[in-house]
Amino acid sequence: MNVLLIGNGGRENALAWAISRSPALTKLFIAPGNPGTASLGTNVMLSIGEHKAVIDFCRTNGIALVVVGPEAPLVDGIADALTGAGIRVFGPSKAAAQLEGSKDFTKSICDAAHVPTAAYQTFTEAAAALAYVREKGAPIVVKYDGLMAGKGVTVAETLAEAEEALKALYASEDNAKIVIEEMLVGEEASFFCFVDGETVLPLGSAQDHKRVFDGDQGPNTGGMGAYSPAPVMDDEVERRTLAEIVIPSAKEMVRRGTPYRGILFVGLMIGPQGPKLIEYNCRFGDPECQVLMLRLESDLLGLLDGVARGELAKLSVTLKPVSAVGVVMASQGYPGAFEKGSAIRGLDAAAAMPSARIFHAGTRSDGSMIRANGGRVLTVCATGADLPEARNRAYAAVGKIDWPEGFCRSDIGAKGLARLSKGS
Repeated sequence: MNVLLIGNGGRENALAWAISRSPALTKLFIAPGNPGTASLGTNVMLSIGEHKAVIDFCRTNGIALVVVGPEAPLVDGIADALTGAGIRVFGPSKAAAQLEGSKDFTKSICDAAHVPTAAYQTFTEAAAALAYVREKGAPIVVKYDGLMAGKGVTVAETLAEAEEALKALYASEDNAKIVIEEMLVGEEASFFCFVDGETVLPLGSAQDHKRVFDGDQGPNTGGMGAYSPAPVMDDEVERRTLAEIVIPSAKEMVRRGTPYRGILFVGLMIGPQGPKLIEYNCRFGDPECQVLMLRLESDLLGLLDGVARGELAKLSVTLKPVSAVGVVMASQGYPGAFEKGSAIRGLDAAAAMPSARIFHAGTRSDGSMIRANGGRVLTVCATGADLPEARNRAYAAVGKIDWPEGFCRSDIGAKGLARLSKGS
């Protein structure tokens, strides 16, 4: 089949790599793609926000399936437009994508389905939000209700941080909808499931590293690295996550007439009382997708197309019995201001390291040179028989990359190593 993959990040590079290996694939188009996807298919320029242009491209090129990588087009309703035009699409409807598009919506699902999550209140007035924060005190979590590319959440350790976050959000948008919630205690993990109405098929677990600096210091980012599987996500935690969180949520979405179909990214805090939901996302994570794709033994395209056809109940997932680690290399200054255009050398040497694979995100081609063109620029990945081996291989590949203007965390996977060393 001919496939159109929408997106241009590291996640889409990983998805393109996995799709390109499918025996069912005839031709892969990526819109707009990046230098990493260029060798896996055909990068095309399309105005994704103009649904008619996407539909016309699909009809002209005989596209059998559209795979939507990022969340914004899904929240904007691209899946509805494609489905209405008779084109199969992997990704939830606009109504179902509210699970990521509105944190207040997700909280209402949790309330109705009795899903364990943080206690919260929603506000649209700055004065009321400030009064609530001052009443509750810190630590406390301030979340913008809508999409902010992974940067709309402030985990405030002090009252001053919480007040500053609120003032910034209300200064940028009058009557902004803000969700304020208690800070959950425990260890975070990401869990991914294919969902088709009330049918749920687990894909696997990973652990992301959101803070920009080692030791989980500094501001939140889109993700500085990940590893899979996450040792904290043992069989019992997975069972409870499905039984107490994912399946009740899926059933509530069906009850409301907004059934979910696609991949569901379940952000968890695993503490003394078991797993609690932090958030839902309506797409593969980035950088979690990169490490999951390296572990996936099943035909990804077959899975994506099966979900789009509504045939999830017929599908199964097989993962390789290996660990995978992905280290994000970012431009100096990220997630704040950063320079673009610096040269990145040594990519071929890094990719030649044992089991290594480099996924591009914020890069651009300049003749034969690859240059930085964003905040998160590369995800340097490797697999191994266990987490220590995968981690050592990933960092060995990082060491081959010559890019003085870039940086990365040096402790990706450290929590997993600590948990393994305790035998828990």
